[in-house]
Amino acid sequence: MTTRRQLTLFVPELEARVIEPVRAQLDPVQRRLIAAHVTLCREDELPEIPLERLRAAALRPEPVTLGFGAPQQFAGHGVLMPCVGGYAAFHRLRVAALGNEAVREHPAHITLAHPRNPLASGSCPDRYDTLQSSMLITFTAISLIEQVDDRAWQVLDVFPLDGRRTVPCPSTR
Repeated sequence: MTTRRQLTLFVPELEARVIEPVRAQLDPVQRRLIAAHVTLCREDELPEIPLERLRAAALRPEPVTLGFGAPQQFAGHGVLMPCVGGYAAFHRLRVAALGNEAVREHPAHITLAHPRNPLASGSCPDRYDTLQSSMLITFTAISLIEQVDDRAWQVLDVFPLDGRRTVPCPSTR
């Protein structure tokens, strides 16, 4: 049994209404595994991160707003929306969450289709032309998520970025 844990920023419901139908056409496998998100910290960065550190990182004065550019293909049939604005705030959040000033650079993005999944019949550029060439998204919580084997990701805990504990757990699909 393989277990992976990550920290993620789930796309809020309003923006997800635009992004999720595109993800469903481009990569229904990925869409079933996890909702639209930006990975904040990967599993190799989280061996035993204390939850207290996550709570402290979440005590920021404001949520994090990132700008995303037009979808781009990568690694064959993969498709992502790259972060084109707000990266400094994203990196500061990574530093706070990991408790280390020397964290590696990690390009923020939203994956629309993952290249490890089979090419979907609906995966072609005209399927993602409906997405804006620039989209601002404000993230209000960090989610600690877990995947066992190849099952859907599950939300283990949510850390609101403004210090409140009232942010609902998003659906992981």
